[in-house]
Amino acid sequence: MHLQLLPVFACLAAAAAAPTSTTPSSVASAGLSDALIAKVRANALNISTHSWEIGTLAEALTELEWPALSVFGADAIPPPRRLPARENARDVLQIAEQPQADLKPFVQYRVVANKAPGSLPLIDGDGAVGDPASIGSAVLLRNWTRPDLKNTSFSDAAAGQLQYLLQDAPRTPEGAISHRESQVQLWADFVYMAPPFIAYYGALQGGKAGQALLQEAYDQCRLYRDVLRDPQTGLWHHILLGDGTDDSLWGTGNGWAAAGMLRVLETIRGSASAKVMKEQQKNLTSWVDEILTGAWQYQHPNGTLFNYLNDATSFADTSSTALLATSSFRLATLTGSPRHIPAAVRALRLIRASVDADGWLQGTVDPLSFSTPSAPGVHSPEGQSFVLLLHSAWRDFLA
Repeated sequence: MHLQLLPVFACLAAAAAAPTSTTPSSVASAGLSDALIAKVRANALNISTHSWEIGTLAEALTELEWPALSVFGADAIPPPRRLPARENARDVLQIAEQPQADLKPFVQYRVVANKAPGSLPLIDGDGAVGDPASIGSAVLLRNWTRPDLKNTSFSDAAAGQLQYLLQDAPRTPEGAISHRESQVQLWADFVYMAPPFIAYYGALQGGKAGQALLQEAYDQCRLYRDVLRDPQTGLWHHILLGDGTDDSLWGTGNGWAAAGMLRVLETIRGSASAKVMKEQQKNLTSWVDEILTGAWQYQHPNGTLFNYLNDATSFADTSSTALLATSSFRLATLTGSPRHIPAAVRALRLIRASVDADGWLQGTVDPLSFSTPSAPGVHSPEGQSFVLLLHSAWRDFLA
């Protein structure tokens, strides 16, 4: 599924015009140690409780520990019906189902086991339409690889989540699914939560119905971009339409959008519909690049991005820095272009310096307020998962 990385490294040496010169050895030396990543992972498991935090964690674990099952892995779609022992995805699948007693960190999740009878979303989304769907890919993987083919609990749960998104959730007149239940409102965050699930559902379903879902996932990215994109910078506003908007160019929101579109792109590329959806793939690639280009122009010399990307009076934020660097490594692996690698390496070095000895990412935005730093001693669950995503993207870039 991926291009060979040797051409990328060859191009890196020629990128003399880049602000920071990068070589294969300097890229390889920029990452975090496996021991520190293990601590980051343990902390993420302990503090991820909201729907989108659980979904992001499940995706991070998939990319980190089971890369062959991630949509970024070669021949990942469809996954094997029976997982081999070395690729059992045990922790990811346990997020989708009721865990065993020896998997204490997962007791708080039990997503399908705890799903309210008759409810369509996989989990309470605290008023968000898209957030529960972030867990959907893990549920789909659990259903696909279930040993008991008579067990329909996972397929029923995933189908209910899909029905809620496509039939029950409010939409704009143009067809964009609202991120909020109570009003029609678009958040950049949505693009990481729902379209990747819709796309993965379609890729596994196959046929005309599956292709229609892949198109729906693409269309949601397109419709969200139509509304949220700032024409001056190519970056996305955070929240528009309805009451309580936030028209800032929020770093994490742009990170969500870029990373979500990459997952949709890779899902389409790995699907049976790849050959007939070339234009969609081209557009998604361009839209991700557009966000990264807009974001890195505001990178500070030490590698950080600020919470509001174009506002130097805001504060440095490691969460958005990590997530946008993740997409930079992923896009380079996909396209063979090293364009964003110097910025991504600077960001990676900053993240490495910002993870303390106990595995906590410091210097994050408060993910619930969007506008203030995390309080002293308080850590960002999504930030922890972003570090895992970044480590995985960097590792795969080097492979």
